[in-house]
Order: sequence, then structure tokens, then C-alpha cells
Amino acid sequence: MDLAEHKVSGKTIFNGKIVRLDVDQARLPDGSIATREVVYHPGGVAILALDEQNNVSLVRQFRYPFGKLLLELPAGKLDHGAEEDPLLGAKRELSEEAGLEAAHWTYLGCILASPGFSSEVLHMYLARQLTPTPRHPDEDEFLDVLTMPFEELFAQVMDGTVTDAKTVATVLKTKYLLGL
Repeated sequence: MDLAEHKVSGKTIFNGKIVRLDVDQARLPDGSIATREVVYHPGGVAILALDEQNNVSLVRQFRYPFGKLLLELPAGKLDHGAEEDPLLGAKRELSEEAGLEAAHWTYLGCILASPGFSSEVLHMYLARQLTPTPRHPDEDEFLDVLTMPFEELFAQVMDGTVTDAKTVATVLKTKYLLGL
């Protein structure tokens, strides 16, 4: 059975600084029409920066949609859209948020953040051989930087303390890759 849905018509409802919201009409496999709301996002990166002692650099920041502080890996959107090299975005975000540069980068793959309604693709990286550099967060970005042993972060992922999807996925991929 062909499960593909095909756009019949669409309308942009909102076009903002980060996302665009379209409401489309799509033809379903049985021929009927359904409404599909799609949030178009340029994509992003998440970086697990691991030092020689297996400590991870993290950021704590207030996340407005949830009304609370979250502990996350340094991350950010691809400033030049999906055509931007994700590694360049990862290097920029690690420097901006954590004040770090890395000599060794490992691509861990990507995840689809919420494919039911969003086009966001998040690219995950492991960064090693770290050196400090001045932090320069975006002007509307306020965050604390902290470090934590990888095993402690892994435990917080597993017990549900850390719930940010990009952080969870990147930690689990790193655990599997390095066998930590």
C-alpha cells in the first residue's frame, strides 16, 4: 500500500525569525483530504563536549514554552538554514554557548525532532580535545555553563531528570559509541 500523502494546497499562517507555520490540505492514501499543520525549522545541532576527564560541558537555560530551567547540551539552530554545513554550525554554537573549541569532531547522526508536525532535523556531534575560547552567546540568550561527569549526566538521562530530547539522544549515542 502506498502510504504517501500529497499536498493539494497550502497557506503560510506565520513566518517568524525561527519558524514558519503552514496549514496544508493533503490527499491521503484513501483519496480523502486532511489538514496538516507543519512547522518549518532550519534545523539544528547539539554538541557533547567531552574533556580528558570525561566531564561534559552543559548549559542551563530558561525554556519559555515550559516555564522552567532545563539542563541541556550546547546547541542551536543552523543560522543559514538546512544548506548550512552542520559541523560549522556545531563549531559556532560550542564557541558561543560554552566558550570551547574542539580539535576532534565525531558526527553521531541526526534525529527528527518531532516529525508529526515539524521539519526540524537535529545533527549530533561529539567534540573532544577541547580548548577554552571566549563565550559570545546571542544577545537574547542567557545561560549558565557547567560541567558534569559523563556518568552523572548519563544517570540523569536514564532517571528522567534530563528530558531535553537532543541531549538524551546525544548522550545515549555517545554512551554506545564510546562504551563509557
